[in-house]
Amino acid sequence: MTDDKKEFIPALGHDWLTGFYDLAIRFTMPERKFRNKLMDFLDPLDGEEILEFGFGTGQNLILANTKNGSANYIGLDIDPKVKNIAEEKFTKNDIEIQLDLYGGGVFPYPDSTYDKVFSSLVFHQLDKEAKISCLNEICRVLKPDGALLIGDWGKPKSRLMRGMFYSVQILDGFATTADNVKGLIPDFMVAAGFENVAEVGHVNTKIGSYCYYQGKKPNFGRV
Repeated sequence: MTDDKKEFIPALGHDWLTGFYDLAIRFTMPERKFRNKLMDFLDPLDGEEILEFGFGTGQNLILANTKNGSANYIGLDIDPKVKNIAEEKFTKNDIEIQLDLYGGGVFPYPDSTYDKVFSSLVFHQLDKEAKISCLNEICRVLKPDGALLIGDWGKPKSRLMRGMFYSVQILDGFATTADNVKGLIPDFMVAAGFENVAEVGHVNTKIGSYCYYQGKKPNFGRV
């Protein structure tokens, strides 16, 4: 896209750390558990159009394609460095998935394009205004009755989890992560127009509570 790119927080909070992102995830989180649970909630079906908002280094799309290669996947991100990493992985795994970059504003897709949108570890890097803006865009590009799945840091499930999450806040910033700590992601989803919003599960990690949030875009044509 040619629009002016907004400032963004890179993976691990600093551009020079992006290359270590996969290693950091493996070290600090039960990677197989939290990613497989994300895929279980996503439940990709044959022929579905599925967008990952914030594809990062491509690991979730590889797993989704393994779970069901008959769905149609597209990834959207703001960071060209992670796009390069993801494309290298796709080449090694002989996977063809379209990866798009955008400037942080309007998504480059028409209204009502996708059956499902999912996102992992993105929203804690966005300020409140950006969170709401992105949720509005996700709602726009989803088909009526389309599903949204967010996996991200949520309200800590214990004092230990709260203490461990300070390490994330030091890297990614206290301003953007404060809403996650307060458990406000579902409130933002409702404000963006989603219904049946709920926290449907969580996984405790070495650095905080990773929570799963689901919601649906209303179908105003229903009787």
